[in-house]
Amino acid sequence: MNSLLSLALTTLIALSVLSSASALMPSTRHAHIGVALSILSFALPSRSSLLDKRLNNLETGVNGTTFVWTIQDTYAGPTFFDRFDFYTGPDPTNGLVNYTDHDFAVAQGLAYVTPDDNKVVMKGDNTTWLPDGVNRNSVRLSSKTQYNTGLFILDLDQAPWGCAVWPAWWTLGNGQWPWHGEIDIIEGVHDNEHNQVTWHTGPNCTLTPTSQFTGTIASRTDGSPNLICDGTKPPSAGCGITEWSRASYGPTFDAQGGGVFAMKWDDEGIAVWNFYRAAVPKDIQSGQPSPSSWGQPVAVLLPDNCNIAENFIDHSIIFDITFCGDWAGNSYASSGCPGTCPDRLKDPSNFDTASWSINSMKVYRKQILNGRVTSGASTHTRPIYEMKLTSLAWLTTIFALCFSLLF
Repeated sequence: MNSLLSLALTTLIALSVLSSASALMPSTRHAHIGVALSILSFALPSRSSLLDKRLNNLETGVNGTTFVWTIQDTYAGPTFFDRFDFYTGPDPTNGLVNYTDHDFAVAQGLAYVTPDDNKVVMKGDNTTWLPDGVNRNSVRLSSKTQYNTGLFILDLDQAPWGCAVWPAWWTLGNGQWPWHGEIDIIEGVHDNEHNQVTWHTGPNCTLTPTSQFTGTIASRTDGSPNLICDGTKPPSAGCGITEWSRASYGPTFDAQGGGVFAMKWDDEGIAVWNFYRAAVPKDIQSGQPSPSSWGQPVAVLLPDNCNIAENFIDHSIIFDITFCGDWAGNSYASSGCPGTCPDRLKDPSNFDTASWSINSMKVYRKQILNGRVTSGASTHTRPIYEMKLTSLAWLTTIFALCFSLLF
């Protein structure tokens, strides 16, 4: 009882510090929050290292908002496929593919979880010889949950690649394309060695060429940078940024054990990072991500010339593997791959590397500690709100922190 009373008194002291912090300038707010967490560490000495981690993972937005990224959804292991719908319609990109339903995919070994290490595998058929004009079986999954912002982190050992292969990990808005947006996080064709991040939107959305990112803006047919994301204008290619690293896609990515892709989507824009296996940040490994510590993203779409909230609405997470089609088919002749794309489709051994092998996919949302937030991740909603923490809110936050550390 004495320990509980001590904890309660300590919490009230921390509360008073945090309450005063809510009125401070951003430059001093971190210090006051740190004092509060330090006070709690005296009450919970055995958990002080956890408190230090919480302090180290505090993030500050450009508008002074203080927040941490907290887990919202985890997609992994035996329940992975329970949270997705299997798409079985025609391929919108005109691929030579049959997208199969859940039962068929499981029965044919196109979608499964390995029994020993719980890796999620999704693949194109690599066992069936095909006659002329017959499409190859594959999978396309769409998450049942829809999101409006968030931090999306995919840890994978392998991403599909190979001649005639066109895979993607992406998010798609609910509604008529492209008005609610599309974000292609992992995408490539054939034996490419450089991932391409692409955004597709309605009108009035363009890349900011002066923003800080390490990739290269994709070019138009005349060689100029393609800054226009508007998918309603031919050729509807969207605005893309190509990564410089050979470890971002294809054989090199797989050979060195895969890695982690992360996409941060909030009021500050949409940014993508890629870490090969040996360079995955410790904060990602610990489940306490701090994007501000990751350095420049490989690609970023800023809100300067694109209203993020209006162009990206109610997004599902999608994995797919298609073959040939608008991109892989039209680029096949210049890819260095043998024969033609339809001919390549026949031999199943050509698709031994057309497979996803996923350790986990996690979605984090912002937990605001103090300040203003303009949007957040949720299911089937598009929230735009402002939150200032009152004393009661601070009390709730501190008690929740104490509870999580105790139990």
